[in-house]
Amino acid sequence: MGRLERKLLRIVDRQAALRESERLVAEELSIHRHLDDDARRDAAVSESPLDRADARETAADVRRFEDHLARLQAEQQRLEARRRKLVARLRD
Repeated sequence: MGRLERKLLRIVDRQAALRESERLVAEELSIHRHLDDDARRDAAVSESPLDRADARETAADVRRFEDHLARLQAEQQRLEARRRKLVARLRD
């Protein structure tokens, strides 16, 4: 197996790991969105300072997970571009 093939296998393995990470982060994001929705409703109904603080915290959690998911997706796109280049080089 040549150097290009080994690089390609490492990229494919990394992509598989990233897909699993994306799946887990997306599931956790879904949970945080649900918690955020509940916290916002509680804050709107009760007008308690504690509920408003909780709503701010859950909203920050959602943003953090959205950012994390976006970073994983960007890395996946970067790896896919590298994989395509390597495949093209193998074909030449």
